[in-house]
Parts: sequence; structure tokens; C-alpha cells
Amino acid sequence: MSKKNIAIFGSTGSIGIQALEVIEAHPDKFSVEVLTGGTNAALLIEQALKFRPNAVVIADETQYEKVKEVLFDKGIKVFAGAKAMVEVAAWSNIDMMLAAVMGFAGLAPTLAAIEQGTPIALANKETLVVAGDIVMAAAARRNVPIIPVDSEHSAIFQCLLGESLSKVDKVILTASGGPFLGKKPNFLINVKKDHALQHPNWRMGAKITIDCATLMNKGLEMIEARWLFNLPPDKIEVVIHPQSIIHSMVEFIDGSVKAQMGVPDMKLPIQLALGFPERLANDFPKFSFKNNPTLTFEQPDTKTFRNLAIAIEAMHKGGNAACVMNAANEEVVNAFLKNRIGFLQMTEVIEEILVKVPFIEKPTLHDYYESDQAAREYANSMINAIVI
Repeated sequence: MSKKNIAIFGSTGSIGIQALEVIEAHPDKFSVEVLTGGTNAALLIEQALKFRPNAVVIADETQYEKVKEVLFDKGIKVFAGAKAMVEVAAWSNIDMMLAAVMGFAGLAPTLAAIEQGTPIALANKETLVVAGDIVMAAAARRNVPIIPVDSEHSAIFQCLLGESLSKVDKVILTASGGPFLGKKPNFLINVKKDHALQHPNWRMGAKITIDCATLMNKGLEMIEARWLFNLPPDKIEVVIHPQSIIHSMVEFIDGSVKAQMGVPDMKLPIQLALGFPERLANDFPKFSFKNNPTLTFEQPDTKTFRNLAIAIEAMHKGGNAACVMNAANEEVVNAFLKNRIGFLQMTEVIEEILVKVPFIEKPTLHDYYESDQAAREYANSMINAIVI
């Protein structure tokens, strides 16, 4: 494999940090071309000084001078703002983009990279949740591979290698159940962010950790799988697997099931996506059957964790429903992390916004942006009226 120039969009987040660990472990395979961050200028500067990219982008324009002051005389180009993120994503000297910008903000840079013809290692599930039809159509038109980084989708991707989609009966996404597996509403009503951020198995950022606690993350992943693998919604299922050893499964029409297993470590799917089609050796911890004698499974409790049911309904409804749901979810999770809204109130707000924002059956890209904005405005209005 020739050395790849990697652009990490979202390098200061959990996935970006772990991706740099993978790159550091394989200096003969990867080099860093671009790093981008949101608001954490100090970490972005630290990363840039260590990995010496061609350019960095800080999304927060107020921190541009701070970043430029340190990096400019080091020969590193410095840009700032959402527009610069999109422009840099379209550079032709990038061999692969790791799309790890959190939330809806990742859509525009990812589309720009696809239009340039750059292969995508996709860690930002919201890009497909919001506008999966448009993104996958663009990737097909430009013949751009999209390699999933989410552990579940990486598992399905690996299980499908050498197989025909026409022989797939269904895919089964596994979910740990999060920190509140088995809990009921009378417990959840009192949950605070410190409890919700204690994921039992995975090391992730705050937003996705809260999504795991509400099971919204699994709903988003179902929608992502629908677009990524071109599957009808009724061929996508979820099962609770508390040990997080089986990352997902594919059942074929003959009843055979393929499962991808491994320790719950995001560096594994990150490395697979960056290195594909080559599998690279590493020193990461390996799975031991001896130390994991029991693997268990159960059905998700969608009556208690209604976010999963909401997402499944949005997936089946199509149109702009998932876009609206995602925008509302991003706003309520942000409010929950700031102690402005209760755990169960997040679901209530999402449900109401899906009624308030007009449904569009065949949205354009502009419609998706408009729907996203409308949902956020409604969400913030509702959040401001909540007293906890």
C-alpha cells in the first residue's frame, strides 16, 4: 500500500484523537495532510505541531489568530470558519478524508470531498441520517468509496465482503444498551449528565455517549445502514448485546449468519477504514474467548427508550423526517449536557418537533438545510420554556 495523505475533519474529537494514534503507529502507511477542529484551539495546535500537516482549519473563527500565531511560521497553512472547511475538503492532494466532524456540520465538507473524488472514511453518521439519498447518489456518480468507521457499520461492511446484497435477508446492529440497560422511566426521570456519560464499554465523545444512553445512537445507525448498504428499512434490526463483543451481524437468505467480533476499541474500525483494502498489524488489545465466556442478547425496550422507536419510524417515513429528528436531537442533547433539560424531556421535545416541522417527501439539499434550521429553532424555543 502506498502512503496515504489523510485529512482528519474533526481531529480534536474522540474519533480524530484515536485516528491520530493509528497514524502514529503506522508512519510508513499514513501522513497527515489536513487537521480540523471545532473550538479546541489548544489541542489543534498541539496536534499540528506533532504531525505537521499542510494545513489546519479551526471552525471557531474567533480563535483564528491564536492558531495562526503559533503555526504560521512553522509552514502550516491556517484557515478558519465553515466556508474554509468546505474549501479545504475539496483539495485534490488528499488521498482520504476521515469525516469525523460531529453532527450536521459534517455534511457540507463531506459532500465537497466526494465531489472532488476523495475516498471517505465515514465516522459522521449524521451525514447519511440527514441527507443519505443525496450523499450516496453523489458518491455513486463520482465513483467514490465510502468506508464506514462506526464499529457496527464496519462490522457489516466486513461481513458483506465477497457477498451479494441480493442474498442478504437482514442486518442486525448490536447495541450495548448503554449505562441504563434495564432501567425504567421512574429511574430515568432523575438521571443527570454525569450518570449518562458513564458508558460501560466504549470511549467516545459526550454527544454520542448521551445518544447511546437514550438509544438514539442506535436509531441513527439504523438510518445510516439503510443508506450505506442500500437496504430497505425492514431488513435492518437491532439487538441488545451488553458485552459489545459482536459488533454487528448479517443474516443471509439461507439462514447463515456472519458476525464480526473484537474488543470494543474504536481504533480497530478506524484503522480498517484508513488502510482498506489492506489489513494492518497492530499492538492493540486482542479479544480472548477465555476471558469472555458468555455473550448475551435481548430485545431493546422501545417503550422506555422511545428514541429508538422514533428513529425507526423516521427511517420508514423517509423524506426529511430523519433530518428533522437529528436536528432536534442535537439541540436537546446539547441542552441536557448543560443541565437545561431532563433526560426524558429530550424525547418529548423530539416527538413534538417532528409534528411541528412540515414533512417533505422528496427534499432537495436546500430543503434539508431549511428543515434542519426550522427544527433547531423549534427545539431551542421549547428548551427555553422548560423549567427543571
